[in-house]
Amino acid sequence: MIDRRRLTALLDRERAFFTERHPQSAAEYARAGNLFGRVPMTWMNKSAAGFPLYLAQARGARVTDVDGHEYVDFCLGDSAAMAGHSPAPVVAAVRERFGELGGAGAMLPTSDAAWVGAELTRRFGVSRWSFALSATDANRWAIRLLRAVTGRPRILFNAYCYHGSVDESLIVTSPHGPRSREGNVGAPVDVTATSRVAEFNDVYGLERELAHGDVAAVVMEPAMTNVGIVLPRPGYLEAVRELTRRYGTYLVNDETHTFSAGPGGATGLWGLEPDVVTIGKAIGGGIPAAAYGLSEEIAQRVQTMQHLDLVDMGGVGGTLAGNALSIAATRATLEHVLTTAAYTHMSELAKAFKVGVEAVIEEFDLPWSVNRLGARVEYRFAAPAPTSGTESAQAADPDLEDYLHVYLANRGILLTPFHNMALMCPDTTEEQVAEHSRVFRYAIEELSGRTGPS
Repeated sequence: MIDRRRLTALLDRERAFFTERHPQSAAEYARAGNLFGRVPMTWMNKSAAGFPLYLAQARGARVTDVDGHEYVDFCLGDSAAMAGHSPAPVVAAVRERFGELGGAGAMLPTSDAAWVGAELTRRFGVSRWSFALSATDANRWAIRLLRAVTGRPRILFNAYCYHGSVDESLIVTSPHGPRSREGNVGAPVDVTATSRVAEFNDVYGLERELAHGDVAAVVMEPAMTNVGIVLPRPGYLEAVRELTRRYGTYLVNDETHTFSAGPGGATGLWGLEPDVVTIGKAIGGGIPAAAYGLSEEIAQRVQTMQHLDLVDMGGVGGTLAGNALSIAATRATLEHVLTTAAYTHMSELAKAFKVGVEAVIEEFDLPWSVNRLGARVEYRFAAPAPTSGTESAQAADPDLEDYLHVYLANRGILLTPFHNMALMCPDTTEEQVAEHSRVFRYAIEELSGRTGPS
């Protein structure tokens, strides 16, 4: 239903407009030759316009670039800034811990850590917590512990999942069986030797893989997010829990992105009972922080295994993990920012965002769909909405996605660069949601061949 020639012409126009509007960002990018890929991290090259915007400042739900343009930020650091940019309670906690009290790198615990552990237990259920600086490490360290406890070598993932850069997770299904995900960089071993894979929402495929008896843990998001929001079918998560218990396999819920569902993530919202919970990004309010929580049973088993080195070179932990600064920021975020009241506000705005997008889809009779997970909304170029990772990956349309992203950016709205995800934070307003609906409609109007703004 999309005129591809019109799409190409509009995308070229929007990219040229972007370049014209952002000479300072273009200049910064041009002189960054000593950076690998010209950016601090290569994923920053995921830009619909050909080069990234450079940050000047950010506060709440707004970002300003070095050319002086202000944006409504629905990206929010792909969940890292779900609390909003520099929320006041976190700023105060960081200033006190780092500026007044000091000791962020002292390698000593603080009383804040016990408070955070208790609060995470209240929200997610599992009772023994340890800290990391990224969800990747939280997942990696949890996997090592579960392999040690079970003596089993393999980990099971959903095809096209995202759990950071965990080597074992880069596995997908194919008509010819499991294979390494396309683009996997420098895999240390063949991923099919370390992992098993099943499609999200495929109970039979999951049981087939668990029946081999060699899976230490199923690591999954309760709803897939980083390939577009893929929601669980009724009964699927209950079946996952029953099957993992039947086959003696631990269940890990990665709540890093699904923390958008509510104060206790999808685990709390849907009353799930994982053995392990991992989480990162949003809990630090913008300061690097992550955590993994173990059930009492796992914690007791690990601690009785005297041959495991958990205090030195055992492969679990890092010098900066659990540092006083990260923990202070996490406490402030959980205690004062990402509260139950904040989630109510964020979810109501996400509902309005979804309604606005659906109205445009209906008006222009597009075969698209919209999913929502609490404060997180995503529109997809498929209807009905995909129900597996592979289906979701196949629904991607890079040129169409780039057109929407750069069109919105040129008019002061940022989405997550990797997909069409919008996230609400406590500072997001009804007016900002309405602005997205207005500009999104103009983008589709132009694509359809009607007039719209230039």
